[in-house]
Amino acid sequence: MNRIQQKLKEDKKLLSIYFTAGYPSLDSTVSIIKDLERNGVDMIEIGLPFSDPLADGPTIQESSTAALKNGMTSDFLFDQLKDIRESVSIPLIIMGYFNPVLQYGVEAFCAKCQEIGIDGLILPDLPLDVYESEYKAIFEKYGLLNTFLITPQTGDERIRQIDKASNGFIYMVSSASVTGSKSGFGNEQEAYFERIASMELKNPQIVGFGIKDAETFQQATRGAKGAIIGSAFIKFLSENGESNIASFIKEIR
Repeated sequence: MNRIQQKLKEDKKLLSIYFTAGYPSLDSTVSIIKDLERNGVDMIEIGLPFSDPLADGPTIQESSTAALKNGMTSDFLFDQLKDIRESVSIPLIIMGYFNPVLQYGVEAFCAKCQEIGIDGLILPDLPLDVYESEYKAIFEKYGLLNTFLITPQTGDERIRQIDKASNGFIYMVSSASVTGSKSGFGNEQEAYFERIASMELKNPQIVGFGIKDAETFQQATRGAKGAIIGSAFIKFLSENGESNIASFIKEIR
């Protein structure tokens, strides 16, 4: 069973942290991963920086730009992570855009992910129908789970299609805006959370966008399996460097 699937079976609310590979420095990636696991994070999303990250807010865009300037590439990331499974056991997911994967070669990229112990991919701009018709067999061949995103504007029929095509979790975007642009959740988000919970989908949901502290983590996970923190953690790294990551996680739960 995939590590993501194993983690989803645990009787707890899951905390997933997103950060950009190669930020704040080119060599930060592995040390941040180890520090996050050491401090009780359940899953990690490793952001593969891209030059045109349309869904990302200013904080993640800036970290992506900085990581690219630092020299981060797909090959460099794979080299950094080649021994990661000697010391890290929690699920690791690469999140990014489809263009770098396509440029690398989809099968070659997936094979490399399997080789180093990556458990899944999140590629927001890879359409469901294209994935199913062209790439699903490749992902499955290399034991990778592909995670799809839904938003408050996603219709029930589409959500059911995504649920049927998924074998891990559904990334539940809390709003239609870019990452890092919200602070807290209003009535619209609460109604959305309740709507999705009432659908009784086969795949658990993990909420992303707008989670930054204990209060928003608790709000987001009331009806969902877990929550993802990205922009708030990258802002913390920007202001504090890699020191005292423990204090950030301690403030969440």
